[in-house]
Amino acid sequence: MSGGGTLRIAMWSGPRNISTAMMRSFENRPDTEVVDEPFYAAYLARTGLEHPMRDAVLASQPTDWRTVVDRLTGTAPFGAPVLYQKHMTHHMLPEFDLAWSAACRNVFLIRHPARVLASYVEKRETAELADIGVVRQQELFEREADRLGHAPPVIDSADVLRAPGPALSALCAVLGLPFRDEMLTWPAGRRASDGVWAPAWYDQVERSTGFQPRPEGPLPDLPDALRRVADAAAPHYTALARWRLTVDAVPPT
Repeated sequence: MSGGGTLRIAMWSGPRNISTAMMRSFENRPDTEVVDEPFYAAYLARTGLEHPMRDAVLASQPTDWRTVVDRLTGTAPFGAPVLYQKHMTHHMLPEFDLAWSAACRNVFLIRHPARVLASYVEKRETAELADIGVVRQQELFEREADRLGHAPPVIDSADVLRAPGPALSALCAVLGLPFRDEMLTWPAGRRASDGVWAPAWYDQVERSTGFQPRPEGPLPDLPDALRRVADAAAPHYTALARWRLTVDAVPPT
């Protein structure tokens, strides 16, 4: 399928980066369909890793990355003009060809590693550098920058949480989309578009009804093992953060 008229947005992040809330935001647009972590099963099948609800994930999606690519490069399943793809960077193993991504507008959603890790270990007992995807995220960013000849869009979750309207307006502007107020709020609950892993990971976003402007506050204190991971991740986050979209808004008092 060519899907030449479809605007495909590939949003690349690690876990616990408000990536599901961003997916909700775009799904609430009347012109957009979403795809939730389409390479997850292929990643688990190839690596053999144990993740929450592993068997259900493997049964719910294609385990051949080529089949996933065919679906992502076609038209949106229900014909929407915009297809928003939520991707985890660490799912993209080196053997998964990335040529298909040239058909997408690739955006990089970042979050400070200390915040990612503090949230991640609420769902899994331990975390290694590879689990949070930031090294692979920088690799994918640099690959896309080389392809384009300039930096692709980067948006920091802290900016979205601090000033959701201005942040999403800035993102829509670089994507050539009109900003819509519907992106700021959504109905609570689960979606048919959510991955089958939602019960293990999405409890907070299922209770949410939108973005509430707020600063994130001080960085969390981490135990030594996680602090070492955060320190190793920090240079990769910093390299990406220098390209983040400028969001002009005064933090709420």
